[in-house]
Amino acid sequence: MKHTFEINIEAQTEQEAIAKLQAASVLMQKLKVGEIAKLADVVKNDPIKTTLAKKALGL
Repeated sequence: MKHTFEINIEAQTEQEAIAKLQAASVLMQKLKVGEIAKLADVVKNDPIKTTLAKKALGL
């Protein structure tokens, strides 16, 4: 089942907003809701883990 939403994405350009949405879409398709919620919680509330994850990803 698909659902349609209207959302706002903070980005410098339309191309950046599209890239963000495409990446988020992949996460939504591949991860379970609990995994996405935990990932969002870590990014929002744990800057140390977020920094470590970025390093592990080469960012």
